[in-house]
Amino acid sequence: MNQYVKQFFHRGLLFGGFGPIVLGIVYAILQETVRGFSLTGREVLLAILSTYLLAFVQAGVSVFNQIDHWPLAKSMLCHFGSLYLTYSACYLINTWIPFAPQVLLIFTAIFAAVYLIIWLTVYLIIKATGNRLNTKLN
Repeated sequence: MNQYVKQFFHRGLLFGGFGPIVLGIVYAILQETVRGFSLTGREVLLAILSTYLLAFVQAGVSVFNQIDHWPLAKSMLCHFGSLYLTYSACYLINTWIPFAPQVLLIFTAIFAAVYLIIWLTVYLIIKATGNRLNTKLN
C-alpha cells in the first residue's frame, strides 16, 4: 500500500475521535443556552458519525502537503477539494445548512476565504521560519 495512503489512514484514525468530542461540547453548550433545544437519537448518531468522518478526513488530508513530487498547486487543490466536499456533505447531511443554491454559494465563499487565509498564514510563517533557520546556518 502506498505510504501516503497509510499515513492518511493513520492520521485519520488518530484524530478522528476529536470530531465527536467537539460536537458533544457544542451540543452541551446549546442545551444550556438555547431554550427547548433537543435532538433525536437519529440526529445524534448521524452527527457523531459525520463529525468522526469529518475529523478523520481533515487529519488525513494533511498528507497531501507532504507529497514532495507534487506541485504546490496540485497539493493545495486536492487538500481544498477534499476538505470542501467533506465539510459541505457533513453540513448538508446534518441540515446545519439548508440545501439551497444561495446558501451553498455563501458557504463556498466563506469556506474558500477562510481556507485561503489559514493557508497563507501557515505558508508565511513556515517561509519566515525557514528563512531564519537558513540565516542562522549561514
